[in-house]
Amino acid sequence: MSNSLSTDSLIDLGYLNLNPTHNLCNASPEELAEISVQSYGCEVADNGALVVMTGRFTGRSPKDRFIVDDDITRETVDWNAINQPIKPKYFAGLKQKMIAYLNAKNIFTRDAFAGADKDYRLAVRVITEYPWSNMFAYNMFLRPTHAEISAFTPEWHVICAPGFEADPAVDGTKDSNFSIINFTEKTILVGGSAYTGEIKKGIFSVLNYMLPEYDKVLAMHCSANIGDDGNTALFFGLSGTGKTTLSADPNRALIGDDEHGWTASGVFNFEGGCYAKVIDLSKEKEPDIFNAIKPGAILENIVFKDDNKAVDYANGSITQNTRVSYPIHHINNIAEPSMGGIPQNIFFLTYDAFGVLPPISRLTVPQAMYHFISGFTSKVAGTEAGVTEPQTAFSACYGAPFLPLHPFKYSKMLGEKIEASDARVWLVNTGLSGGVYGVGKRMSLPYTRSLISQALDGSMDSGDFITDEFFDMEIPVTAGEVPANILNPVNTWTSKEEYAETANRLIKAFERNFEQFQSACSDEICAAAPRVK
Repeated sequence: MSNSLSTDSLIDLGYLNLNPTHNLCNASPEELAEISVQSYGCEVADNGALVVMTGRFTGRSPKDRFIVDDDITRETVDWNAINQPIKPKYFAGLKQKMIAYLNAKNIFTRDAFAGADKDYRLAVRVITEYPWSNMFAYNMFLRPTHAEISAFTPEWHVICAPGFEADPAVDGTKDSNFSIINFTEKTILVGGSAYTGEIKKGIFSVLNYMLPEYDKVLAMHCSANIGDDGNTALFFGLSGTGKTTLSADPNRALIGDDEHGWTASGVFNFEGGCYAKVIDLSKEKEPDIFNAIKPGAILENIVFKDDNKAVDYANGSITQNTRVSYPIHHINNIAEPSMGGIPQNIFFLTYDAFGVLPPISRLTVPQAMYHFISGFTSKVAGTEAGVTEPQTAFSACYGAPFLPLHPFKYSKMLGEKIEASDARVWLVNTGLSGGVYGVGKRMSLPYTRSLISQALDGSMDSGDFITDEFFDMEIPVTAGEVPANILNPVNTWTSKEEYAETANRLIKAFERNFEQFQSACSDEICAAAPRVK
């Protein structure tokens, strides 16, 4: 399914003052993988996937992400600890230094699109120091045809040089690594970090700014799939909540696993591939993702079991954030093109390490808006240094690190679309049941899949519901083969007093987080907040 060309110096980058030693343009993934092994020390796993190490950074570095403060962004960007301003002069200086650095290298250039809907897609030219970074761009963005390549005119550029480091004292950064978006020059600079996710999340942030601001399209950090009957579903959630796993359903076509836009006619995927966590991956639990890891896929920061290059997916000694990227056609059941109709069901996924949220609950529109702008999940012991007990984590709109505009812009648009579409909204706890971290057990994945299937086919809606005592959400009384006793979380605790105390502790955390949004929210949304009992 590859439409890539493979030639040296096909694209003249002189307009960027880039005149490198060699410039390999739109190379095939096979060629890039071969170069990565032969010249860059990468390896190949027994399943044929390329294995790379990203060095110091095995995840995104939000504190080192900047947006150029200029006439376009000054009054529109929501400046905060995530959207940090940087002066144009620092961007200009770093760009000039990066180009000088790359001019002494062999580089790799790729032309690609972001956005399956041609009315909204973005033409992106990705210039990388490493071949496997360019292979990542092949996997994650939409691959142009030969005809589209020959007529390609880039709107945006991504320049990625992991080996180039900034001098914070001179360059206006906080550390030697950086990711900087310039909306005036339509250029993203990524330096000092080889973590490939910085490339795709940079373009995601661009679309999150442009689509709502100029085209009135809601940009979303969510996965999406579609049934044979055209029933489209969205899955919002932060890392580790099951967004990729639950959308990869063998009975439904995958639209995309991470980034989408919602137009007046439906949803479309921004990407051409998937970027999934693989810690504890197994063929039994996640067969679609497991089987997608083959030649053409890139595994990041994994460990081998033995000299035969078998992957030890349970080994998180390098990082808990082990990852795989693969083109979407590695999944058997996909929507082509990666588009769907108006969503009929929306799922908010949360990992509740306190074990007090129901496995599934139905939300009113005000409740949906409250939980969307809250964006709750949990960090658990061991996932970060210093985390020894469950900690609440809130990320507005389930994607705060990627939202250049104020969260209200996105939440208002989602609320309007939910009301116009009459979509059902469900909160799904993929975390713990029966107690806090260390006591409770994680929700059974087959049970979660069954609950979502019943929500999708409408059978759950036709059953009886009760109102949760603490969070005021509707809980189904029965749900097919899922044991009725786990549907109401209080029934899974040995002590109802301990459950109440823990539920109130979580509600207080919701209250503290929501204080920053309360003054701007409607009375109806504020009234939908859970209350300490």
